[in-house]
Amino acid sequence: MATKLTSQAPNETAQQNQPAAVDLDLIAQGVRLILEGLGEDPKRPGLQETPRRVAEMYAELTSGMREDPAQHVVPLPGDKHDEMVIVKDISIASMCEHHLAPFVGKCHIAYIPRDGRILGISKLARLAETFSRRLQLQERLTTDIANTLFEGLKPIGVMVVIEASHTCMTLRGVRKADAKTVTSAVLGGFRTDPRTRAEAMALITGKE
Repeated sequence: MATKLTSQAPNETAQQNQPAAVDLDLIAQGVRLILEGLGEDPKRPGLQETPRRVAEMYAELTSGMREDPAQHVVPLPGDKHDEMVIVKDISIASMCEHHLAPFVGKCHIAYIPRDGRILGISKLARLAETFSRRLQLQERLTTDIANTLFEGLKPIGVMVVIEASHTCMTLRGVRKADAKTVTSAVLGGFRTDPRTRAEAMALITGKE
């Protein structure tokens, strides 16, 4: 019987949108084929457990596919704040969907509350984690985080900046070890007011 991992959806809509459960046995079978394609013997001692380990790794690295990110965008009851909120240097690790190779970096999230509505700061980190634990493109990851926060919290403005190093570029292909990719998504007041956008970028980068 195939081994599958599932996670319970927090609501009916999320459950309908969730992908199928992870089939660990099917992934392990694929890893064995890859090893054979490389000319290796999957039965030798050092590789016997590799297919299972790789299957479990992929299940962990794509766990966000089976989570509803909207569950993290719930305003704190009773607490109010009207000034800009920034959580910076959130560590992220994701998988490039083109090569199934990791990319790692930092995510910075800023928003301006509307009517005092704020999130617990850990929720911003969890939002970034849920979207990064998927097969992703950095550009889409950035906009996914920004759009979900903007739609769920309805703040005056949202800005998300991600800086990441892609192993599909540093370890293969052009092999530029120091190359980093920077993407941003700017919504609401941050898009319409250059001074507010510049203030947020200065706080994120530490440069005036």
